[in-house]
Amino acid sequence: MRILMFSWEYPPHVVGGLGKHAAELVPPLGNLPGMDLHLVTPRWGGGTTLEKVGQATVHRVDPPIVNSDFYTGAWQTNLRLEQYARRLWEEEGPFDLVHVHDWLDAFVGAAFKRSYKVPLVSTIHATERGRGRGQLGSDQARAIHHVEWWLAFESWRVIACSEYMRGEISDYFYCPRDKIDVVPNGVETARFDALDGQDFSLFRNMYALPEEQIVFNVGRVVYEKGVQVLVRAMPYVLAQQPAAKAVIAGKGPELESARSLAWSLDVGHKVLFTGFISDDDRDRLFKVADCAVFPSLYEPFGIVALEAMAARCPVVVSEVGGLQDVVQHAETGITVYADDPGSLAWGIVHTLQHPEWAAARVESAYRVAREEYNWERIARLTAGVYRRVLAERVATDW
Repeated sequence: MRILMFSWEYPPHVVGGLGKHAAELVPPLGNLPGMDLHLVTPRWGGGTTLEKVGQATVHRVDPPIVNSDFYTGAWQTNLRLEQYARRLWEEEGPFDLVHVHDWLDAFVGAAFKRSYKVPLVSTIHATERGRGRGQLGSDQARAIHHVEWWLAFESWRVIACSEYMRGEISDYFYCPRDKIDVVPNGVETARFDALDGQDFSLFRNMYALPEEQIVFNVGRVVYEKGVQVLVRAMPYVLAQQPAAKAVIAGKGPELESARSLAWSLDVGHKVLFTGFISDDDRDRLFKVADCAVFPSLYEPFGIVALEAMAARCPVVVSEVGGLQDVVQHAETGITVYADDPGSLAWGIVHTLQHPEWAAARVESAYRVAREEYNWERIARLTAGVYRRVLAERVATDW
């Protein structure tokens, strides 16, 4: 089975869940028996132009210099990817199937489908309308939405990361639900297990006093991630749990407004904004935090919550999107109402005040992360979608 995959993000360039998914999926997928996987990606953050990742081959293509809007830049980058992948097809091909991640690679994916009569599979990680909470507020947003609809239409099958996203793709793009397969994101528990037993007291003291309880949030600081909800919840939390301290890691366009909001609510001394942190520091913070909080307003999956579960850190999440698939209330975490600071404060305080209950949820969450969300299982599920498509292709005239 020879697969040509396109992804806008791949290490060392990883911005969000799409990049994490591609980075973790490619090695176990490429190592499956009979799999010959080639990934083509823009060389945004450096890295070698050609790299072997296990048995998979990663091709990094220098993108064009673009002085235009993001949509146009994506189109021009797809042209560069097409030029490279066409030579790859001629030298290494043919391939049995093309797989693209989100609308950002839709143009090149559809071009190969049409030119070589090869099935196209797409993974839609999020939607523009979803990020806008049901609205399309600009011409660019409407253009992206149209490409997302077109990609779902052109694809032989569509992969969604959660049941919630299957419903969103079906509703927004009039895509039949039975055309959509749910293949979740995953997590590698071993990297957190390797930290067990280590003394992180000095590291922890960089973020909080020994007697303070760390309420940890990490991710892009954008409106839909709900950092502003966590900041608004802190006065309620501190009224009941004065030892609490919020540590918010990440960068984004809402960072300065969130920091200003904290000081305006007189909790600035109890909310630490770290800015960007490394993956290693993020993992250590999961280990030393008393709870991890993800108050998203829109969340296709919620991979950071899964990472907290794998690290055995109690989680509190808003009951939206894919977080509803990942976290089961009172079993693997606490779920609260979205965009509700009072409800979020209740979940945080409940977790901090009942460590024995939180510990029981932590063990259940870790077991679920290890057994249901390991990347080897997700690679097999993805390959299963490929096999179904290829079997249907053989039996079908183009």
